[in-house]
Amino acid sequence: MRIGIMSDTHDNLPAIRKAVEFLNSRNVDLVIHAGDYVAPFVANELRNLNAPLKGVFGNNDGERKGLYEALGIYDEILEVEADGMRIAVTHGTDERIVRALARSRLYDVVVVGHTHRYEIREEGRTILINPGEVCGYVTGVKSVALLDSRRREVQIFNIDTGELLGAMSL
Repeated sequence: MRIGIMSDTHDNLPAIRKAVEFLNSRNVDLVIHAGDYVAPFVANELRNLNAPLKGVFGNNDGERKGLYEALGIYDEILEVEADGMRIAVTHGTDERIVRALARSRLYDVVVVGHTHRYEIREEGRTILINPGEVCGYVTGVKSVALLDSRRREVQIFNIDTGELLGAMSL
C-alpha cells in the first residue's frame, strides 16, 4: 500500500492543489493528513485526491464542526493499519504524547506535523515521520511524505521541485 502523508496545509489552496497533484501522480492508495487544515473550504481541493483521506485535527483547526462536515475529520489521534503495519497519527502539539505513542511499542510508525519541519527518525523500534509543511509558510519548503508499506520505506519530497529530501527503510 502506498500512503501519502501531509500536514500543515494552512489554507494555502495553490500548495494544496500541488500536493494533491503530486500524490495523485504517485498513485497513492490512502492519504493521511496530520492536521492544521485551518478552514473547511480546503476540502474543495482535498476532494480531488484519487485516494481516501484520513486525518486528525491540529492546533489551528478552530472550525472543527465544519471540518468534520467537509472532510469527516473528528479526532486528535488516529490509528491506521496498512499491510500489517500499525500507524498512529497525531498533530504533535504535545511532545509527551508523541513520545508515549512512539515508546508504547504498539505502532510501527507515528505520524506528526506541527513543527513545519520534515523529519524521519527512529524512536526505539518505531519510525517517527513528520512530512513537513504543505503550505511552505515557515520553512519555504512545501513537502509531503510517501510511505510504502510493502517495501517498508518512507520518502519525503519537495512538491515544488520533486526533489527527494529524505528517505529511510523501516
